Amino acid sequence: MARILAIDYGKKRIGIAITDELQLIASGLITVPTNEVFEFLKEYTKNEHVELFLVGEPKQMDSSASESEALIIPFIKELKKMFPVIPIERVDERFTSKMAFQTMIDSGLKKKQRQNKALIDEISATIILQTYLTRKV
Repeated sequence: MARILAIDYGKKRIGIAITDELQLIASGLITVPTNEVFEFLKEYTKNEHVELFLVGEPKQMDSSASESEALIIPFIKELKKMFPVIPIERVDERFTSKMAFQTMIDSGLKKKQRQNKALIDEISATIILQTYLTRKV
């Protein structure tokens, strides 16, 4: 089997999480600056077989698209162009940032460490991926 790669898109940073090859475990991989994400993905997919991209889908409480969706659509178009053989699925990402922050508190990270927005993005991508894996079973 191949890995599934999840993306928590942000204007400044993108959190990335990945499964193991058996697609059982979701792990945070890295947070990269948004303007460097395609270079990172090209390099990563050279070394690892990725069979699916998951991209977080931000929604309002009433399930309508959030404002950041306007930034994600062009990103997805470029992702499809660069990796035409890897399918892309969307996963509702409501509350992932809050869940990520709570995870940081629950794991005992100090206040200074919890202010690391890159870590929040990476944990959010992991939550998106875990949500998908749980739903898939």
